[in-house]
Amino acid sequence: MKKGHRPDYIFISCIIILAVFGLVILSSASSDTGKIKFNDTYYYLKHQIIFGLSLGIVGFLIASNFYYQNWKKIAVYALLINIILLLLVFTSLGFAHRGASRWLDIGPFSFQPAEFLKITFIVYLAAWLSNKKSGRQKSFLKGFVPFIVISGIIGGLVLSQPATTILIIVMASALIVYFASGLKMSHLFLIVLLGIIALIFVIYATPYRYERVKNFFIEDETKYATSRYQINQAQEAIRSGGLFGVGFGKSTTKFRYLPEPIGDSIFAVVAEELGFVGSLFLISVFILFFIRGTLIAKKANDQFGKLVVMGLVSAIAIQTFIHIGAVSGLVPLTGVPLPFISYGGTALAVFLTMSGIIVNISKYT
Repeated sequence: MKKGHRPDYIFISCIIILAVFGLVILSSASSDTGKIKFNDTYYYLKHQIIFGLSLGIVGFLIASNFYYQNWKKIAVYALLINIILLLLVFTSLGFAHRGASRWLDIGPFSFQPAEFLKITFIVYLAAWLSNKKSGRQKSFLKGFVPFIVISGIIGGLVLSQPATTILIIVMASALIVYFASGLKMSHLFLIVLLGIIALIFVIYATPYRYERVKNFFIEDETKYATSRYQINQAQEAIRSGGLFGVGFGKSTTKFRYLPEPIGDSIFAVVAEELGFVGSLFLISVFILFFIRGTLIAKKANDQFGKLVVMGLVSAIAIQTFIHIGAVSGLVPLTGVPLPFISYGGTALAVFLTMSGIIVNISKYT
């Protein structure tokens, strides 16, 4: 193992700021709901710290000190274990929440196996494509076909839960990894075309997905008031925040009007309470996070490190854009949490572990 140097402290600072910011805004966004449901104003905050932040810090420390080249040796096994966990969701160990069978309940822990694909699938692809002598990057039979097959298997399992947005994030970041490895433009065009066709089919085959997309383009808000309710309330919260916000903890929409204020709509709470200035600060930290991550990828010591960082940073960037875009009305509503900020122990632990892997690679640039 090569001797590393100091990690990227600017990148680490972004991680700390985002994690702390997330806990602070969650304490406000969840206070009313926690009081009503559990008679504990800080129920969700404590749960996030115990099952998200604590496990995430452990994951971050392990990943940031685990020599990244070792991931090559375990990449295929990690992905196979993840696929097995995805299958277990459909057994007695799995349980459904709001119509979606995405969770596994093992002892005191419950988690979403699909979230771990943001690590296992990206690392597997990076390991698979990092050997330029294999010719997989530009070969149709050795590269394109296997990529489509494994993506189709994973896609089928994730869509069956259903977890469409997670699949979009994972596949989009996987495509970026494939492209960065030297993918032929004709293969890229074909993959994008197949992806669009598959997405259109999935949307039309499932009424609730079709309604979400259709309602995004509907201007008649009185006719579709119910189905557009979350979009309308999120945008109203953002507008009411103004320049400096209504004040921390003083949101009027987070309890009575805004659906999922601690998860899918948490950016609306940020915008209402902290205003344009607070929102701009949060977005600026995310942008700095992505810039530093991209620089780490550019300076990576080898192709494997470069591809891993590109994939992990892309996954976080895509999810951030989708969340803020959906809440702001820029893209159809998807129901995806904001990285590091939204409530969700599995997601926070995964994002911190992903960040730890990037930090370890930054030691060897």
